[in-house]
Amino acid sequence: MGSQKKILVICPNPVGYAPGQRLKYEQYFDSWRQNGYNITVKPFFNEKTQQVIYSKGYFLSKIWGTFLGYINRFILLFVIRKYDIVYIFLWVTPIGIPISEWLTCKLAKKIIYDIDDLVFLKHREAEPWYAYHLKGRKKPIYLMKHADHVITCTPFLENYVKQYNFNTTNISSTINTQTYIPVNKYNNNKEIVLGWSGSHSTIRMLALLIPVLKELKNHLSFKLLVMGSSSFSIPGIKVEAVEWSEAIEISTLQKMDIGLYPLPVHEEWVKGKSGLKALQYMALGIPTIAAKIGCNDQVIENGISGFLASTDEEWIDRILHLANDPSLRKQIGIAGRLRVEQYYSIDKTKSVYLSILKSV
Repeated sequence: MGSQKKILVICPNPVGYAPGQRLKYEQYFDSWRQNGYNITVKPFFNEKTQQVIYSKGYFLSKIWGTFLGYINRFILLFVIRKYDIVYIFLWVTPIGIPISEWLTCKLAKKIIYDIDDLVFLKHREAEPWYAYHLKGRKKPIYLMKHADHVITCTPFLENYVKQYNFNTTNISSTINTQTYIPVNKYNNNKEIVLGWSGSHSTIRMLALLIPVLKELKNHLSFKLLVMGSSSFSIPGIKVEAVEWSEAIEISTLQKMDIGLYPLPVHEEWVKGKSGLKALQYMALGIPTIAAKIGCNDQVIENGISGFLASTDEEWIDRILHLANDPSLRKQIGIAGRLRVEQYYSIDKTKSVYLSILKSV
């Protein structure tokens, strides 16, 4: 055990909560351990804060949890040298100028920085300079510049990072195909279930489809299954909304007949999205319709392993086409599953992570 390399993982959320963590580096922990790495995870938010951070109210609990996060990050600086590699996901601390990131980079032996998407570009053009800095938008840029290696999740994001650091590897979000098992019967013996999975912070993406769903009601009997925000509703639309939990995630996704992945197609930061939701649906054999932006046109072969849509009319046309044709759903669903197995399975990618750890 004494010869094991020690990795410190610095991340926003505890293990098992955030999709960007769970379906990216977290699912490789077993592989890392099997190859001689000892892993210590230090999330910014503790379990208690994580339970309320995206809920309405709990203001004092959120303030206290954030304060504790900063205290724990400060204490961590005194032991950071005992780790061979510090693996940072997104940021060290969430707000302010990159002081925590600067100290971490100065003290750590080696830094691997994992940047999930271009979310830090949101509203940048509309923000005054002080808001940009106070919200921590500059932290990812600092970490890109000073990391020994940067891991991205789309070619667009990789090209962006290369402005600051050429030591970068593009690794798409991946799926454990041993646990994501298709069960859909592809028939119209029951009400069609349109599905969306996300979180409180991304529910606004689903809201983009409200006009589409209201128009669909005139042509199709369906239920909208939403996982990630139990308070979501649309007047006049049958909605089943549940909170996300790891225990029910896969079984809830398996209830969907068609997976929806809308995104704001005119916002630049979306170009860095990895297509994770689409991959989750596809891995379960669920025919998927995704916004034609970001990495989606690489994840999905339009008309073969899923569908892409840019306008409300295209969304309506593709949903109706799939809903009314069970054989097409089966054809697209099987092709989507096969594509995930061939290109986006953890079995295809674990060696890439290990090569980065060894090179650093």
